[in-house]
This record gives sequence, C-alpha cells and structure tokens, in this order.
Amino acid sequence: MLGNAEPNATVAVRDLTAAARFYEDVLGLTRSHTEGEEAIEYQAGAAKLLVYRSQFAGTSKATVVTWVLGDSVDHTVRDLKGKGVRFERYDMPDTTHEGDVHVGGDLRVAWFKDPDGNIHSLVSR
Repeated sequence: MLGNAEPNATVAVRDLTAAARFYEDVLGLTRSHTEGEEAIEYQAGAAKLLVYRSQFAGTSKATVVTWVLGDSVDHTVRDLKGKGVRFERYDMPDTTHEGDVHVGGDLRVAWFKDPDGNIHSLVSR
C-alpha cells in the first residue's frame, strides 16, 4: 500500500525561529514552504524535512533523521564541527572511533543533536 509513496522526516521543535537558524544557517537547508508560526518545510535532496512546533520537542531518545552521505561523512562532520555542532559519542559493539565518526566495517556514522535535542545521524550508506 505505501511501497510507492515517499516518506518525509518530521522534527518537533519548541522554538521555530531558533530551529530555523540552525537548520538554515548551520545545516544549510533551504525553505520550500512555511506554515505561519507552526511549521517550516525544507527541501533536502529528493526528500522533505518538516520542522514543526510541538510541546514534545526533543523527547525522543532515538535518531529522528538520518542523512545518507556516502563518502562525504568525514567532510560533513568537519564542516558542521566548524559551525559549532557538537557530536555524540556512543560505545557500541564492534565499533571504533575515528574522531567524531563511529566506524563499523564499511559503515561510517556520526550523530549530533539539534538545539532541541533531536538526534540526527550522518551515515555513509
């Protein structure tokens, strides 16, 4: 039934203005649509990311958005770190760390949080 539909990520935030500064100025996303003071939609490649105001912002303890970057994970980590983004460090089985990047076999992944504590991952595949 949904196999041919494209899903979009949604991220809850408390302060839409502060979130817009982060998603636009730090992550480099471009607005594609605004719903007044309640939501901003961003185009990101072929997908869309909806950032919306919610009292439940930042309550998830799991990854809310995964960015598939191929070979550019390390480069993107360096760029974001240069803009003040702090990366998370997790101890996981069969995984080593190369700076802020977790390495497991041919998988390279790094995690960071937005201002509301929503977890994003950058992955190589």
